[in-house]
Amino acid sequence: MNRPETAPELPYYEAFGDEEAVFAAAWRNRLPLLIKGPTGCGKTRFVSHMAARLGLPLYTVACHDDLTAADLVGRHLIGDGSTVWCDGPLTRAVREGGICYLDEVVEARKDTTVVLHPLADDRRLLPIDRTGELLQAPPSFMLVVSYNPGYQNLLKGMKPSTRQRFVSLRFDFPDAAREEQILLRETRCDADLARRLVGIARALRQLKDHDLEESVSTRLLVYAALLVRDGMDPVAACRSAIVESLTDDPEVAEALGEVVAASFGR
Repeated sequence: MNRPETAPELPYYEAFGDEEAVFAAAWRNRLPLLIKGPTGCGKTRFVSHMAARLGLPLYTVACHDDLTAADLVGRHLIGDGSTVWCDGPLTRAVREGGICYLDEVVEARKDTTVVLHPLADDRRLLPIDRTGELLQAPPSFMLVVSYNPGYQNLLKGMKPSTRQRFVSLRFDFPDAAREEQILLRETRCDADLARRLVGIARALRQLKDHDLEESVSTRLLVYAALLVRDGMDPVAACRSAIVESLTDDPEVAEALGEVVAASFGR
């Protein structure tokens, strides 16, 4: 069962522009928000940060090919000889006036995203066909969706009729100084390690669309830094946390490993 995420303090987030102001303004004006950017660049952390900052319950749904409208809205369940209705995360967010965050929304089935349309325009309605309810979203409710444009194709693109219902933000990987600061704050590693890891990431990101399907995320840098802090050799940590997470091709992995080794003077 999806339960709202709660946070006693603001999740750490390093802003890069006016994204916090845009999010807050969209929420105040009851507008849905679309966040697009590469995997691991901070989209989910940003939403968690803003939900805590606004004091709202957050329901996060990781979208996938098998996600159905019932997974979002709810379904009847059989228990103790009777049938009871169980709200889905979208319905609970509407009832509670919280935030529903659909991560990688383009991965969901097309018939699933149709249920979002009346919530993502000025009607702000959620029809529940199986119970006959028509929920009016309260002022504090917000719909937030995200996706990675790098995965977008003709089969999994967002329809214009859906896209144009949202205020949009574009995210990218942090600049070097900001990414180093994130590593220092998230892992408490030393400044030299943070600098080397960010240098590796910037070098490997230049290979995107050539030898790699996906770029090095800030998340993977955090993993590597944590392994090093735990006593692992830096090159071995980067191999496990970065190289092997990016490719299954032995030759490409060897080439990436050489970049890592050179960064640590090996």
